[in-house]
Amino acid sequence: MSKKILSVFIDESGDFGPYESHAPYYLIAMVLHKQSIDIADNIKIFDSHLLNLGYQNHAIHTGPLIRRESVYSNDLTENRKRLFNALFNFARKLDFQYSCVKVKKSECPDVITMTSKVSKALAGILRDNRNFWNSFDKVIIYYDNGQIELTKILTSVFSTLYTHVEFRKVKPVDYKLFQVADLICTMELLCSFLLCLRLKLCKLFGCRLI
Repeated sequence: MSKKILSVFIDESGDFGPYESHAPYYLIAMVLHKQSIDIADNIKIFDSHLLNLGYQNHAIHTGPLIRRESVYSNDLTENRKRLFNALFNFARKLDFQYSCVKVKKSECPDVITMTSKVSKALAGILRDNRNFWNSFDKVIIYYDNGQIELTKILTSVFSTLYTHVEFRKVKPVDYKLFQVADLICTMELLCSFLLCLRLKLCKLFGCRLI
């Protein structure tokens, strides 16, 4: 009988630096994929689509893509839309689950408080869904080690709560589901900004959310 293995692709938005009004949140997105679900055909179609768009062996970074930054700074709007749609439609057709940790940086006066809040939020998600995590023989965590603070939190929290966890450093270009985690992280961040804007408008006009 084959082992039940869960792949967890993790990406973050924000950093552990001081609060700034243009970056009020720290988010961690976790894309959960059962390895028994074959997505090879989806990946082939996605790769073919990227090749047709002129992006061979390319890892899509949703935030810079939307903001027209980094490698996308000279790309036309229509090309960036096509690239975003390619990743969005790839993700939409997959069978996966995801979870998101969200921390308000305004509540974190220093790195210690920030680390504590992120660790507690992550541990809460893992404990609340312990039956799900324990239903697998192995859980493999994929992260690019982009932030040493988050790397330490992930290894500490996961290893403390579960013994059947492995950690692997990932290159975004090699794993499409890591790019999906990046997409979800960016979309969750946008949702947070929109909600924050709604709350400010309600306060400004003296109304309430319904």
